Amino acid sequence: MSNIQRVIRDGITPEVERPDPAKVISGDPVHTTWSIEERGNIYSGLWQSTPGKWKMSYSEWEYVHIHSGHSILTDKDGSVTHLKGGDSYIIRPGFDGTWEVVETTLKDYVIIT
Repeated sequence: MSNIQRVIRDGITPEVERPDPAKVISGDPVHTTWSIEERGNIYSGLWQSTPGKWKMSYSEWEYVHIHSGHSILTDKDGSVTHLKGGDSYIIRPGFDGTWEVVETTLKDYVIIT
């Protein structure tokens, strides 16, 4: 992680939460979010999760860049995408499936609703 990201994250009070228990399939994932900017329908920041697996459904666009860790996205049709440090990915509206954090994952995100 670069020094610039560390400085930005260090100056922001993170929000810590867990996914809705009804959506959790395995583990006890803890999500930590450092919101950098929220403007209109655009949200950006850093997000980290500890291991676990949960159901998710997207109605928004999300661009992610993985800094570290290993996560697996599986859509309802069974298509699997592994995300590891250095990977970038776009999650499109209509995605329905699961997010599994195999190894604690830290990502940048930009969401457009």
